[in-house]
Amino acid sequence: MASNIGMMDSAYFVGRNEILTWINARLQLNLSRVEEAASGAVQCQMMDMTHPGVVPIHKVNFDAKTEYDMIQNYKVLQDVFNKLKIDKHVEVNRLVKGRPLDNLEFLQWLKRYCDSVNGGIMNENYNPVERRCKGGKERNIKGSQKISKSLQTNNSFSSFPGDGIGNNKISGIKQGKLAAVAGSVNSSVEIQALTKEITDLKLSVDLLEKERDFYFAKLRDIEILCQTPELENIPMAVAVKMILYAADEKESVLVEAQEIVSQSVDTREPDYSDDDHQILTNNA
Repeated sequence: MASNIGMMDSAYFVGRNEILTWINARLQLNLSRVEEAASGAVQCQMMDMTHPGVVPIHKVNFDAKTEYDMIQNYKVLQDVFNKLKIDKHVEVNRLVKGRPLDNLEFLQWLKRYCDSVNGGIMNENYNPVERRCKGGKERNIKGSQKISKSLQTNNSFSSFPGDGIGNNKISGIKQGKLAAVAGSVNSSVEIQALTKEITDLKLSVDLLEKERDFYFAKLRDIEILCQTPELENIPMAVAVKMILYAADEKESVLVEAQEIVSQSVDTREPDYSDDDHQILTNNA
């Protein structure tokens, strides 16, 4: 089931917003970016929901922040895959780096797998929050909400005629307020600059996603063409599919594909016309 999910499968056309909505709804989380699932805890709990009792949830660290802790979570996940005989290798070194594309592709695969089990029907008796409490540490994967506490200092001033100390304290308070106002203005300028930068980055991401979807669609069309009964066994189609389905980034794949095409050209019989046959007969 899982081994049939290839790189050109429709699962890898699912957008990040749909992936995040799926995770947040099932696990009662509030993720806003796919790389927030880089610790492996989300993947472990998804498998725990899909296959109750298979995942040793007490070994999952929901508060994993270091690469070492994250790797331990992925070891738990790989053990679960092996136990369920799921032919899926986890690229731990890439995932723990928190790169968006790597984590998105893995979550796309995970969604497709979970949807294929029991028709994707959600276990209504599963309490994700309670299960996280049974883990090593519960982690607010969205990030802890920072509660700012303002310290109020009550200064009592004894102001007497000619008391220079009281006047100095009042002057110091006024200067402090002016500094706070100036700091607030600078913060507003920084916030506006960061907001503009975020907007520009979002536009760049949208353009990149559109470009990715365009080329993925082209590759999908090529794959469908190469799978047609009339063409799927010819050397050129075999070579193209070899490149499409290559799991590793190896230069030898292109070399092997070129060799298949070259061998087919070398072994092909010459196509002589009737006139050519007559010339050959006369020469003989």
